[in-house]
Amino acid sequence: MEAVPARARACVAGAAVLAALCALPPPAGTPVPWAQLTALAALYALCDQVVRRRFGGTFYPVLLAGAFLLPPAAAALVPLPAALLSPVEHAPALPRRVWRAARPSLAVWAAARVHHALDGEAAVDDSAFPYALLPAGAAVLAFCLVLTLLDGAMHAAADRVPLRRAWRGVFGRSLAPVAAHGLAGLMTAVLWRSPYGPVAALLVLLPMGVSCWVFAQYHRERAAHQATIRALVQAVDIKDGYTRGHSERVGRASMMIARQLGMDDARVEVLRFAGILHDVGKLGVPTRLLRKDGPLTPEERRIIELHPEYGHEMTRGISFLGEARAAILHHHERLDGSGYPYGLAGSQIPECARLVAVADAFDAMTSTRSYSRARPVETAVAELERCAGVQFDPRMVGALAAALRRHGWHPEVTADEPAAGGPPRQRAHGRTTGAHR
Repeated sequence: MEAVPARARACVAGAAVLAALCALPPPAGTPVPWAQLTALAALYALCDQVVRRRFGGTFYPVLLAGAFLLPPAAAALVPLPAALLSPVEHAPALPRRVWRAARPSLAVWAAARVHHALDGEAAVDDSAFPYALLPAGAAVLAFCLVLTLLDGAMHAAADRVPLRRAWRGVFGRSLAPVAAHGLAGLMTAVLWRSPYGPVAALLVLLPMGVSCWVFAQYHRERAAHQATIRALVQAVDIKDGYTRGHSERVGRASMMIARQLGMDDARVEVLRFAGILHDVGKLGVPTRLLRKDGPLTPEERRIIELHPEYGHEMTRGISFLGEARAAILHHHERLDGSGYPYGLAGSQIPECARLVAVADAFDAMTSTRSYSRARPVETAVAELERCAGVQFDPRMVGALAAALRRHGWHPEVTADEPAAGGPPRQRAHGRTTGAHR
């Protein structure tokens, strides 16, 4: 049985207590719309079951519609049936089920509280557009903020990471999808109170269901892409243990350069793939050559220098890689034309390959391996700058240097270090002579 850390259990208990306080009955004389509450709770439980089973995500429009239609205490009860009925995949079930109930309960209570304070219920009753958008927007912000705070606190408690790191970027990433769900929830609430009634309100959920399906398909495809890349990288790491972790770091450095150059997110992702897979062709190189101690013969070096072409062929059928395949093929070309496999020079080398070449050389110099000591980041950058214009693209070197000044770099050991007092082993095909070869 998977254990839940004590700090995570305390987080769950605290959220449960707060949710119970939020759901306390309203003051005497304040009627509870039990019919609406029951209908919304049942509808949310149904939608939650369908979305979780079919799409593996969350579905907030009904929950936010409850925030727009119900008093805060009543809105806090809407998520409870869904939490009680939905299956828990991992043990222990009780704290996970309590968290699944308390988390949305607190978020919808906060949204309803903000919406009520801004007199949003009257705007919904009167279908007063665009005035209804202001309280609804504020409620969505409160809903998203509470979810962010709770998720970050749980991440910090369960995984023992600093709170600042646990919360970093979560609100920004979740705001757009929650806002879309909030707009659908507002339309649902307006139609619910209109002469057309709850049946018409259900029609709003159909396009949202379709959009959830589309997003689910996208995420499944993305997950398949990631799994494909992970499998290839793991295979390379197993075969060439000296460079374990190198591929992931080259992908990270490639991404830093691409972002520094202002490339769009889609291209940044492709170049990250290029960095991660740049050495995948080593799967076609005999293991005895990759692990050979001592110098290579000219024939052995020619065999190893075929790995970019092997990698290009191996990834031929992976359509989502796009220009990453060109980077895999040409990342050992040099600006002066003395590289391999085709001896391209200058602008003949694809931009993506020039970018990955700098990232590859940088990590090779800054990583401690069993055959070489890591160089300081400043020394590695100076070496890249010295070779810029001859071996490396000066624009890529400058972008990496600027990104490092902004974000820093944390080199890692990728293989066993030499025994204390002993010299580093000599790598058969040393990665760095001068800067990189």
